[in-house]
Amino acid sequence: MQKIFVICPVRNVGEQTKKSIQDYVAALEKRGAQVHWPSRDTNQDDPVGIKICQQNREAIYAADEIHIWFDASSQGSLFDLGMTFAFLKNSEKRIVLINRDKILPTPHKSFQNVILEIAKAP
Repeated sequence: MQKIFVICPVRNVGEQTKKSIQDYVAALEKRGAQVHWPSRDTNQDDPVGIKICQQNREAIYAADEIHIWFDASSQGSLFDLGMTFAFLKNSEKRIVLINRDKILPTPHKSFQNVILEIAKAP
């Protein structure tokens, strides 16, 4: 069974975005994938946030693929992206950009450029 971790905003996410991500996750699960969606699968009851980071770290490490709904304003997503980048050194995780049409390259260094680059890697 394919294991997928979805990097996406959790706090302050708009209802339409949350619904779009939920529909995306449902489609993956209908195909038979095991999906870790932080909004649903990470215990968010952590006043500091370290337990959330630890849970996501373990799920990212165990995943075969990382699917990203990029939102530059989501601090948790940026943290999860950093962990993903670190794990790519020793693994062959496939990176899938869910909202690729919203991720535009910039003429300067940016997370958008990093994400676009790592999504090209085999």
